[in-house]
Amino acid sequence: MTTADFRPTHVVPQDGLPAWEAPDANRPTTPLDALLPVQLVDRLGDWGRIVCANGWSAWVDGRLLVAVPHDPPAAGHPPARTADPRPLLARSEDALARYRRAAEELADGGTDGESFRRRTRGLRVGMIVDGESMWLYDAEHERWVYCDGARLSTYATGEGPSAHGEGAGGAPVAGPEPTQVVEAVPDPAPDPYGEDPTRRIPPVTVDPGPPHRPGDA
Repeated sequence: MTTADFRPTHVVPQDGLPAWEAPDANRPTTPLDALLPVQLVDRLGDWGRIVCANGWSAWVDGRLLVAVPHDPPAAGHPPARTADPRPLLARSEDALARYRRAAEELADGGTDGESFRRRTRGLRVGMIVDGESMWLYDAEHERWVYCDGARLSTYATGEGPSAHGEGAGGAPVAGPEPTQVVEAVPDPAPDPYGEDPTRRIPPVTVDPGPPHRPGDA
């Protein structure tokens, strides 16, 4: 691919993106700069292989790439559909309604705590609305999405990319071990009589010398 043939399909988010040599979290490479134009040429689950204008290629979390708007459709063709927020809104409303019904029955004494926990197990809802902006949690894809009223775009992901398109699942990326707090060993109490504490001295072994051989004087 030459520079003249390069047609970006996405740009890197404003915070940049980590990159990998292959769809393997154990093979990191040079991260991508913020707002870098890239061309998405391959997908493998959550992974996406991108190519830069200079021909350099790497794998990234394809869910975090920001799509470049396409040219307007030609006259007579229907407009291209973007990610419709209504299905995710409907799923969020349904999950919230199920939780509310269970909570109302618990408050009215119509059910007990164990039944409440059983009915609400697996429900995951997240929503923030600020004027025309809204952030929704997409439990199906383990990510937060941003909605401007007309379309959805990935805002943040809860897990690393997966070849199966469902996050890292049971294979989290190994990170640094947590800092361990080691209790300090207190100094021995001073001898009230001013004498040094008794010290244990290892036994001294005497070298018996070379063994006596027949014929030695």
